[in-house]
Amino acid sequence: MTHTTTRAASGTTSEAAALIEVCAQQALSGNGISEEQALALCALPATATMDMLAAARRVTTAFKAEDTFTCGIVNGKSGRCSEDCAFCAQSRYHDTGVAVYPLLETGALVNRARELADAGADRYGIVTSGNTVNERELDRLCEAAQQIAARTGLKLCASLGQLTPERATRLRQAGFSSYHHNLETAESYFPQICTTHAYADDIATVRHALDAGFRVCSGGILGLGESPAQRVELAMTLRALDVHSVPVNFLNPIAGTRLADRASLRPLLPMEALRALALFRLIMPRKDILVAGGRERTLGQYQSWIFMAGANGMMIGNYLTTTGRNTDDDMTMLRDLGLVPSSAAAQGDA
Repeated sequence: MTHTTTRAASGTTSEAAALIEVCAQQALSGNGISEEQALALCALPATATMDMLAAARRVTTAFKAEDTFTCGIVNGKSGRCSEDCAFCAQSRYHDTGVAVYPLLETGALVNRARELADAGADRYGIVTSGNTVNERELDRLCEAAQQIAARTGLKLCASLGQLTPERATRLRQAGFSSYHHNLETAESYFPQICTTHAYADDIATVRHALDAGFRVCSGGILGLGESPAQRVELAMTLRALDVHSVPVNFLNPIAGTRLADRASLRPLLPMEALRALALFRLIMPRKDILVAGGRERTLGQYQSWIFMAGANGMMIGNYLTTTGRNTDDDMTMLRDLGLVPSSAAAQGDA
């Protein structure tokens, strides 16, 4: 560890500022900060938070000034998931009262796409519960993709669980341009969150999607009980995989899930969540960073600060099993910040 890093972690204002500036310059080079630097930033006191956010904003402006985007999703198939993820309302291991239904009909998937396009979304993700989809479901999804491409200008994303090379090719040919598959957390913490599949399976799915030419969206959930060092570990794994977009979720504990019942689990404070976003931006300066589920609960009145902290995108509308913020309010927030989503920019809406 460098002399500057060691002294900055001890907490004096000038030393912290010096470390943050070194990290900002490293990120502005396009390469991103090292794991050692990221861990040193984690050790800085709360007084360094604003400087960290400002550094992250400089990096976002340098690489993503024109790339603010919005996306929406549909819970295309709900409940009875065979996986035991500790946070998930749709797991069959949890009693949450979540709606259970098979894959939506093609018309419903297309109608949801049109609703989101009208609301100002740039991207549309079809999400299904379960480890993967069957062949009949795959047929319907490919049919829906073709219709959505013909009727909207949305960029289409699939989030269908584990992926094989053959299925990746088929989805790509049908019109899906992105594939979403979260790692959820660091490999070292994953056994605390899920035991029904291996972390290596998720890594393999991400690689299959990349090999098929997808824009790959992969991130995780913060506030699962992981340490700051494990947040850095997750970010470093995503950087090594070279995914294109990183969705950052914040835990919204759902009654009936294992994490909702864990008394020792401390919710993230708004500034802690924003500092984590800043770390992700400094580690991955050129990537899209999207804030998704849980922002309303975790950030509250600080939701607009995600763009100061390193994000250049956000999910709008409802999530899989929870309600999001009013879409009009989100679009007004973007306009008030002077940020024009890609869809509006394409239409000349300033």
